[in-house]
Amino acid sequence: MKAAALIFDMDGTMVDSMPAHAKSWDLFRQRHGVQLSVDEILKRTTGRNGIECVRLLLGDDLPEEEAKRLIDEKEADYRRIFAEDFREVAGFSEFARRAQARGLKIAVATAGDRNNLHFVLERVHVRPEAEVRGDQGLPGKPEPDIFLAAAKKLGAEPRDCIVFEDAPFGIEAAHRAGMRAVAICSTHKAEELAGPHVIASVRDFEELMKNDFLESLHA
Repeated sequence: MKAAALIFDMDGTMVDSMPAHAKSWDLFRQRHGVQLSVDEILKRTTGRNGIECVRLLLGDDLPEEEAKRLIDEKEADYRRIFAEDFREVAGFSEFARRAQARGLKIAVATAGDRNNLHFVLERVHVRPEAEVRGDQGLPGKPEPDIFLAAAKKLGAEPRDCIVFEDAPFGIEAAHRAGMRAVAICSTHKAEELAGPHVIASVRDFEELMKNDFLESLHA
């Protein structure tokens, strides 16, 4: 398969962070009187940027500064919780280092904010060539903007990029961006992450390495 660049979602793809996000959303819903269950909140918000998430839960008319203050509060809870039991999705950092050693460019394209991204990168010890975040004014997934911005930063054509995603909105965003995708089934079943552009569905990056995925790619 031809590939020039690999683009990674972060939460649930690079790191096993969704349980910590669930706990922080539970604190948020209790503080702010959100009636939805945590499962429903995750279903509605995963892949969306922070302001989109808060407005979805508390109303579209919420002023941007207030929405930003509230999502900053929620994400501070998340980092505190996740720091106590930080885990990457098995094999991610080794896979990323092997990819870079083979000359592939890598990017992180996340709906998360600067603080969350740097919190993760300093723990997995991976240095991507590009990063795109949800707090940079781009719409969240399933819109393709975040992935397209990552490809542009890497100097790669969308057709030459492979996206790694764990969520349906992200898989859809990759399709809309004209990119192939690998489904990382850490939080969803393979059938929930299916699509004509999905070239592999795996449990984690250790499985990809066992299957010589990187060795199957060429420039």
